[in-house]
Amino acid sequence: MRIVVILAALALLAGCGGEDEQSASPPGLADLTVTVDPDGKGAKQAKTADVQCASADDSDVCKAVDGMKAEVFEPVPGDTACTQQYGGPETATVKGTLHGESIDAKFSRVNGCEIARWQEAAPLLEAAG
Repeated sequence: MRIVVILAALALLAGCGGEDEQSASPPGLADLTVTVDPDGKGAKQAKTADVQCASADDSDVCKAVDGMKAEVFEPVPGDTACTQQYGGPETATVKGTLHGESIDAKFSRVNGCEIARWQEAAPLLEAAG
């Protein structure tokens, strides 16, 4: 009796996942949630947009996202000298996946380095604005 139970369990396990793994589609270009707060911690409501792209041809935003360098989503290293200019109170977050890689980025406009990052990501950030 035990052998029958074991063989039945093995047969079930052998059949698990076979078709799902073969029919699973490759990850798309982007599946991102973009949130932009126009006044940082102020009273204005943040706006959120979902950006989903199977390929760069899906939209202008998808084309722009496809061309973005990974460095855009990385924080500015702490030892970087940045100009002390203030670009505004805006803040933004981008979370999700891009080219199958996990993204969890924060943006602001508090100095020259952050303003430059914001400008590089502007086509994506404008999706929520």
